[in-house]
Amino acid sequence: MSHHTAPKTLALGLVLCVWLCPASLSAQSAGSAQADLQRAIDEALDDAAFSNGWWGAMVVDLTTGTTLYRRNVDRSFVPASNTKLYTTAAVLDQLGPSYRYRTEVFIDGPINNGVLEGNVIVRGSGDPVIGGRFYNGDRVAVFRAWADSLRALGITRINGDLVGDDNVFDDTPLGYGWSWDDETYWYAAQVSGLSFNDNNVDFAIEARRPGQSARVSWEPFNTDYVRVVNKTITISADSSLDEGYSRARGTNTIELSSRVPAGRTDFESLSLKNPTRFFVHVLRETLLRQGLVVDGDPVDVDDLSIKPDYAAGRYQRVAAHRSPPLAEIAKVINKRSQNLYAEQVLRTLAAERPIEDDDDDLAPGSAAMGLERAMATFVKAGIDTSRIQLVDGSGLSRMNLVTPAMTMALLRYMATHPDASVRDAYVESMAVGGRDGTLQFRFRRGPASGGKVKAKTGTLGNVSALSGYIPSASGADLAFVLMCNHYTTSGRSVRRVQDRVVSLLAAYKP
Repeated sequence: MSHHTAPKTLALGLVLCVWLCPASLSAQSAGSAQADLQRAIDEALDDAAFSNGWWGAMVVDLTTGTTLYRRNVDRSFVPASNTKLYTTAAVLDQLGPSYRYRTEVFIDGPINNGVLEGNVIVRGSGDPVIGGRFYNGDRVAVFRAWADSLRALGITRINGDLVGDDNVFDDTPLGYGWSWDDETYWYAAQVSGLSFNDNNVDFAIEARRPGQSARVSWEPFNTDYVRVVNKTITISADSSLDEGYSRARGTNTIELSSRVPAGRTDFESLSLKNPTRFFVHVLRETLLRQGLVVDGDPVDVDDLSIKPDYAAGRYQRVAAHRSPPLAEIAKVINKRSQNLYAEQVLRTLAAERPIEDDDDDLAPGSAAMGLERAMATFVKAGIDTSRIQLVDGSGLSRMNLVTPAMTMALLRYMATHPDASVRDAYVESMAVGGRDGTLQFRFRRGPASGGKVKAKTGTLGNVSALSGYIPSASGADLAFVLMCNHYTTSGRSVRRVQDRVVSLLAAYKP
């Protein structure tokens, strides 16, 4: 009898340990908490409002590597501006957060009695930030500094042209697959190796008396690079603003037809054609305002029969401008979702890390070459690059396709990047919930408040995404990806569900 009794007693002891030992209780509790989290997220995503849409979602505990939630993680979604997570990861990884642009000014002739007998040439580097953003709103601070440099050489008159050299990039002005009806607006600004003021003109439409046209002004200093047609009207103060803007395609004729309530001013930034010529046009206007005489015209280098050869002896560099570091530019890209800057840094990757292409399929300084170069980062992140489709740097194109699992792999790689400066620059580039950027007015209350959320939004018609990082209630660092496509409910409804899910993650405690 004792021969049979002992094993039974041992077995009973093992069973009791499984149920009563603290480690087992902890595992059971964690499993129960995770199951509860999964049910709560399912309930949020299964809302009937999204019955004709698709949700993709993934949540991973970065501390343990445990996947806490997954839905449609291997299906392709249009990421919208979540594309910027890929672009900034690649450029920070390959160029480094301390990378700076350098824009140079040359002259190509002698100076006789204060007269420059030649041209002033600005050699672009792709710098996206020349303008007011990093200069306390002073749009032409860099141009005035260059005027000072010319005067320091004794130049009072320029007998030649002002030439803008944008050849660091190719000449494709827009992203692949961008919608034609976006072209007027700031977020679809044209790309150029020479960029100024985000390649936009900034309008102020100030209402007057009802029935009168509004007073229109624009920066920089009402430049005549654009032709403005004022069809605005002032309406009663208790009416709603009705905005109206258009730029005739292929021109710089901008028509304003906003209906502005009395007492209000409508502000809007609108794009323009040929940012390179715009750059040197405003530079010329600035030099004139600084007392220099300029006899020549603003010229795009593409219009010259003989291109500059900067190694030739007659070319003298007389000024240069260095941008803020790439880490600061990445903050503008991800916090504000700045499309132009994303497109510029993608092409910069191509210019700085060109690829040998025997078939000439990839143009130097092009978005396509930049994306091909970016794949090296995505491979390191463990992404199957044969299944990813990216065609621009900003996400404005609907032809971009990624899966939630790919975005999660990218987030995990960047959160544990071997270079701490790259890791920190990437995470700090994201909008902070309740505090800044595209999340300034979200996550102001509840468990995800207090600046816990660091994430990137993504919005197009019928597309919404939110991906990033948040600590759980237990202190574990979580990465999350939330993507919704093809819905026909309001974007506000989608964002409400995203916020609910992120709040669940913030409150999660296994």
